[in-house]
Parts: sequence; C-alpha cells; structure tokens
Amino acid sequence: MSGGHTRLRIGCGAGFSGDRLDASVLLAEQGKLDWLAMECLAERTIALAQLRRRKQAAEGFDPQLERRMQALLPIACQSGTRIITNMGAANPLGAGQTIVELARRLGLHVRIAVVSGDDVLDRLDLRTPAMETQRSLFEHGPIVSANAYVGADAILEAIDSGAEVIVTGRVADPSLFVAPIAHRFGWAMDDWDHLAHATCVGHLLECAGQICGGYFADPGRKEVPDMAHLGFPYADVTPDGVATIGKVEGTGGRITLATVKEQLLYEVTNPFGYVTPDVIADFSSVVVEEAAPDRVVVSGARGKPRPSELKVSVGYLAGFVGEGEIAYAGRNALGRAELAGRIVQERLAGRFDGLRVDLVGVSSLHGRPLDPSARPYEVRLRVAARAPTAEQAALIGEEVEALYTNGPAGGGGARSRVYEQVGIVSSLMQRRDVVPRVTLLSSMSHAEAL
Repeated sequence: MSGGHTRLRIGCGAGFSGDRLDASVLLAEQGKLDWLAMECLAERTIALAQLRRRKQAAEGFDPQLERRMQALLPIACQSGTRIITNMGAANPLGAGQTIVELARRLGLHVRIAVVSGDDVLDRLDLRTPAMETQRSLFEHGPIVSANAYVGADAILEAIDSGAEVIVTGRVADPSLFVAPIAHRFGWAMDDWDHLAHATCVGHLLECAGQICGGYFADPGRKEVPDMAHLGFPYADVTPDGVATIGKVEGTGGRITLATVKEQLLYEVTNPFGYVTPDVIADFSSVVVEEAAPDRVVVSGARGKPRPSELKVSVGYLAGFVGEGEIAYAGRNALGRAELAGRIVQERLAGRFDGLRVDLVGVSSLHGRPLDPSARPYEVRLRVAARAPTAEQAALIGEEVEALYTNGPAGGGGARSRVYEQVGIVSSLMQRRDVVPRVTLLSSMSHAEAL
C-alpha cells in the first residue's frame, strides 16, 4: 500500500446498470479525477446476469459494459483516471476480456485487473436458512446463483498491480470506493474508524446522481435546478478521512446538507451499525457542513470490527409471471376499471395463487386509495400472478385482452406479457470460505493470474 498523499478525488459515474452515460463522460472529462467508480449491481441484477450466463457462457456481465467503456476508456487513458466497476456481474473475467478486445480496437494500451471469487454457488449449504424467511434455501426453488458480497480487501491486490481498469463481480457497493481510498492513504484493513470514513464516502457517492438531487426533488417542496442535465458527484478525501462532496461546475442539480443527509440514510436500516464486509460503520456521529455552493464536508464516522460472515445473495427460479393491462378513461373510469377487475378475478378464481389486481393511479402502490372520494379521469387495470409454466402464466394476459369485447365500455390500450422470474433471498457464509482471485489482462499481452 502507498501513503503520504494529501488528497484523493474519486467520482461516481453510475449508480445502477441503466444509469446515464452522458453525466459519466462529463465527470470523467472535467472532474480531474484520480478514480472513477461505477456501481452497477443490485440483487436481481446479478441473478438475472447468472441466468444470461446459463444460456450463453460468454455472457453474464453488464450489457452496457462495452458502450460505457467505449466512451470512457479514451478519456481515462488521456487523463490518467483509473476506473473501478462491478460491471463484471456474473462473469467478471468475460467482462475483462471484452474490455481488452475493445481497447485493442481503439488502439489503447490498457491493463485490466479482474477480481473474481464472489461466486460461491458450488459451496453453498442449501440447508442454511434464508435471512428473510428463515426457511432452508432448498425450499425456495431451484437455486441458480449465489454471490457473496466481498469487500475492499479483495480489491487491494488489483490496485497494487497498477491496472488502469479494475472490474469485479459482487463487491459491496461502498467497497468500490473504500479500496482506492484506503490504498491511497495506506490505511490498514483493521483501522476501523478510517474504514468507516471511507464507507461513509462510498455510501454517499454510490448512487451517483442521487446526492446531486436525483431521487430527492419534489416540486414546490424540494426544488432542484436543471435536472435534465443532472451532474454526477465526486469526493475529495484527505488522509484523515474527511471528504468534501462536489460536482462539476455548471452541471445541473445541487449538493446541499439536505441531499447529503437523505443519501446518508438511504437504505440504512441501522445508522448505528451499518454492516459491510469492511467494517460495521456508525453513522450517528457523522457531521455535515456546507463549505460553499455544491460543496459539503462530511466527517465523523466511527467503526467497529468487520463481521466474520459475509452476506450471500441467492437467486432461485420462482416460476413465470403473467400480466395484463387495460386502460379506462372518462366519466366513471374508476367504476368501469373496478368492474373489469372483478370480471377477471372471477374468471381466474382458483387457478392462480396470489392473483394481484391493481388499479394504477388509484391503489397500485399503497393497496388502497389514500383519498377514497377521488374520482380519477383515467385508470389503468393491471392483473398479474405467478405460475409454474409460461403457458399457464399467459392465460392472465389473455383474459385481460378479452375485456375489449367482454368487459365494461371504453377499454383500450391492452397489453400482456410473460416473463421468467428470479427470486432473491439472502444467507450468510463464513468469510474464510470465500476466496477472491485477481487475474491480470492487458490489451498487449496474455492473461496472468495472481
């Protein structure tokens, strides 16, 4: 590990697989970054990636990988910015090889370090209870994926290699940021307070545009300017772990105490004990201070020793979902949509477990109208259920489409679809049973495993 540096600037160029590319490119071009991180995985994302790999062995990494790298690699090579991302998903080595081939086509000399070993399907104990249900994993259905959330320690060797691009599988979201920060300042992997600082930085940045006002804006209550050109964030981190969150000048959005506080608590069920593979972080002592417009200083996180177990995201085949939709508009739209729902429910009675009937615009999110007196001008009926086969699931859409001439007046815009569903549960595995590996690739040479 290296030390003695006064500052590290790390930016976030993606907060999920489908995130915007233009904001990432602008950040890479104008952000003067040491590192650009792209966090593109979620529980379902990697399970679906495993399904794609089962059907085609060369697939399984993020489908946007080549598009993102084609835009960002030339910029990073010119500026000296290093890229780190978990776009490897279910096939990090395949992702690395794809980057190699792309770099060769672009005439770039790029070293890639691939971090793998998070796939633990071959050593998963199916008798282990799922954390969400307390039922054994084998009771949920055919298991198709099991990926452990590995931490920053799995990435340090890749950083040491000097690779310009590091691509991983299921690394915990903040760990993508913890590793470059800890490496730059020479922090030990048991320096819990410093690791908590870095985890706080990673958690604030990992959703990209959110800390700049995305997922925050609420017209008339929380105004955010120029959201069509929302900027992506970076953090200037000092050796004591204090970070200043900022964005490229002139980009849309805003970074304020409120946006930082909302993001700090986002998906944190226990701010006194936020569990990651690197540290158990205590965010209750975090201090945020506004230093200038769109500049917020964050400090004060505390840490406790990391857990001995790692969380494992387990995907299983959960059957097929069939759904159908149809819209009603005009006077008494709600009454006609309700009648249509009752018709389909009666026709499908006893054929599906958990048949769901939603009135989009009325009760689809909260399960009931929050204002029972409201009479919407337009309502969309959605009917859905899970079935063991695609053929059975298709019956749902067929019944909804039949409402055209067999249901209430004025139905239109019917659509139906059937798709395979992957269920997700979590379990725990001893850290010692998860063995990360680093493979070095180069656009100018063959692979070398470390």
